[in-house]
Amino acid sequence: MYRVSVESISGSTDVMVDALEFDSRKVSQNSIFVAQKGLQFDGHNFIDGAVQDGAVVVVCEEFPAQMKEEVTYVKVNDSNEALAILAANFYDNPSAELTLVGVTGTNGKTTIATLLAEQFKKAGYKSGLISTIKVVIGDKEIDATHTTPDSLTINKVLREMADLEVSHCFMEVSSHGIHQKRTAGLDFKGGIFTNLTHDHLDYHKSFAEYRDVKKSFFDHLPSQSFALVNIDDKNGQVMLQNTKAKKFSYALRTEANYKARIIENQFNGLLLNIDGQEVWTKLIGTFNAYNLLAIYACSDLIGMDKYENLRVLSELENVSGRFQHAVSEGGINTIIDYAHTPDALKNVLETINSIRTFNEQVITVVGCGGDRDREKRPKMGNIASSLSNQVVFTSDNPRSEDPEQILKEVEAGVRPENYKKTITIVDRKQAIKTACKLAKEGDIILVAGKGHETYQIIGDKKTGFDDFVITKQILTELKK
Repeated sequence: MYRVSVESISGSTDVMVDALEFDSRKVSQNSIFVAQKGLQFDGHNFIDGAVQDGAVVVVCEEFPAQMKEEVTYVKVNDSNEALAILAANFYDNPSAELTLVGVTGTNGKTTIATLLAEQFKKAGYKSGLISTIKVVIGDKEIDATHTTPDSLTINKVLREMADLEVSHCFMEVSSHGIHQKRTAGLDFKGGIFTNLTHDHLDYHKSFAEYRDVKKSFFDHLPSQSFALVNIDDKNGQVMLQNTKAKKFSYALRTEANYKARIIENQFNGLLLNIDGQEVWTKLIGTFNAYNLLAIYACSDLIGMDKYENLRVLSELENVSGRFQHAVSEGGINTIIDYAHTPDALKNVLETINSIRTFNEQVITVVGCGGDRDREKRPKMGNIASSLSNQVVFTSDNPRSEDPEQILKEVEAGVRPENYKKTITIVDRKQAIKTACKLAKEGDIILVAGKGHETYQIIGDKKTGFDDFVITKQILTELKK
């Protein structure tokens, strides 16, 4: 059991509580209210309201000016960490009752976590998943709202899993989640590092900070757990520097504990040599070779039989919105991918170019989200225009920003020799329609940036928008 680091207490410590909350609107009688300092709101401003609604214990970083005698106030250095540890203890430390593995890095988290859960399910285990796309508790699925949920939700979900005798849970661990201490108090049996590239610098301010936040996840792994890193990424070794966990590596290019080699790379799958054994998989591209190798390595470290591991690996299907490939009735290839970082977009386009015959065109539809890292916008523009035959720049989720201004920043990265390849259409549906009209039989349309998302955020409005459904619908209509 983890303990909260307490600075001082005002009031009785002999208090019975029925609930734990960090949202003052959800406080009920006999609750603990944890006041957190967030990016938009400071929970300390809502302490009085929480007490009026029934909070009998308040955990905070600063005592309020007026304190009620009948309420216990607990001062801590970090409310985020305190909430995470309280949540773990409140739900009787469910993470200790199952094998919990965290997956972190810039790209590949969703694919690896999702397919690990599927891998263990296919091998006969009861598995769980906490990911960007969904939360899976045995046979129940819930749509996700954050890559890493708040610590209260994490422990509530893990308690439900433990009570249902789920044996393994695989969890995406975002840099935001680590920085905000949402994973404190969890008993991880292992951690996986995929890679580190340009992302989230709107939040972390510098690449070094972003890297060090990721590293802190491995720094806190216990000695009985494992740390599995992609050693082909120069930051893989950095993740291992201070960890107490058992160290393991995987790679395609360099010496590692787990090695793989690509034998064939086609639009219908990959033929890999893993640990001296050939295995045909349904996933596509070099980046998926890394993902599959991480899945194999993790499964091996947890104790899955080698041949069962390879057998199930060959049955895994692509994750929704991750290099999701389809062929229209008119013979046009479409690929929907979540690629929203320069490195991810480069990986997807290089994968397409490594497989194609060059008798066809690659037409890319891409943009950048608003209220997010602006530095990557020109880089995305450069990559898309350099590695495609034609590009349609369009809105992603502009949020509160002017979509035309976002697109100007994307266009700024296009080199003069690529100007003629690009057009800009703000309306995303019209952009996809234009790409579909430009495409001929055999051509490849990549719609990048939103992947699995079934919505678009313009201003403060969230409306239905599914790239895969809309692209398929437009191609069907054009064929008539």
